[in-house]
Amino acid sequence: MLGDFLNFNKMITPVIIKVIFWIGVAVCAFAGLMSIIAGLSRFGSGVEVLFGLFIIVVGPLFVRIYCELLIIMFKMYESLQDIRSSLRANQTQDLE
Repeated sequence: MLGDFLNFNKMITPVIIKVIFWIGVAVCAFAGLMSIIAGLSRFGSGVEVLFGLFIIVVGPLFVRIYCELLIIMFKMYESLQDIRSSLRANQTQDLE
């Protein structure tokens, strides 16, 4: 397993992308709550409250879409590796 990581046969970035997703969701929730609190303060406005709700609802959706686009590249790489392995296996069977 360590050899796979050292030879870049196994990617660790998809795991990191999942962590980044949850950090992004937490940041969206925190930013939305801060905006709502600022809107409810003495100097705030209803627009800030609505913007905070928008961030809480739509922010994680955009973070998810971005992370999925990144993971798609790694899924394509894994599929290409599987295709290459099966083609090599077929070539060795044809030579026998």
